[in-house]
Amino acid sequence: AVAAADRTDADKALDAGRKPAELLAVLRVGEGMRAAELFAGGGYTVELLARVVGPTGVVYGQNTPDILAKFAEKPWSERLARLASPNIVRVDRELGTPLPDDATNLDLVVMHLVYHDSVWMGVNRTGMNTAIWKALKPGGEFAVIDHAAKDGTGGDAAKDLHRIEKKFVQAEIEQAGFKLDRESDLFAHPEDTRDWSASPSAAGDKRGESDRFVLVFKKPVDAK
Repeated sequence: AVAAADRTDADKALDAGRKPAELLAVLRVGEGMRAAELFAGGGYTVELLARVVGPTGVVYGQNTPDILAKFAEKPWSERLARLASPNIVRVDRELGTPLPDDATNLDLVVMHLVYHDSVWMGVNRTGMNTAIWKALKPGGEFAVIDHAAKDGTGGDAAKDLHRIEKKFVQAEIEQAGFKLDRESDLFAHPEDTRDWSASPSAAGDKRGESDRFVLVFKKPVDAK
């Protein structure tokens, strides 16, 4: 999927910082899976997921109307037109109720560098995480990758530094019933002082060098 000749140069330029092949392995993405990405933006990750799950799978790509209006509509719609892939489903919804009724029995839901956005935007995250729970099949997984904030800061750095404390995220998601299944140090940068903005527009030369955590939660197989 990552080596596909028809991927855009703009996407390939992000690969060094995002390590897509390694991340897809951590997420255990496979052919035929039903997946979703929330706050998909321009669709970098959605495209990779769709290439891996193939024609027998499906990927829902969700964006809010506000994000589409501000920056995502053009790159997102252009990506969908270029790929013309029937297994990608465009979803325009608010994060509090992020997925349509037919997004059920999912294997995987991903939030890639955006959980902190749900905090500073004031999203009802209890509702959001409950909706993700309902959309996943028993044994399905919810993966969160985000920029790490300093210990003890909770969600305080979400707006100004675009970062969030790992323990804060874990506590919120476990409150919805999920169990932490595994972590990865794929994006660890222990030298990161965590006191600068990880926003793509503000990070400058440091983009891709923030200390990021990867948490993969599982909906228990015996969940009702």
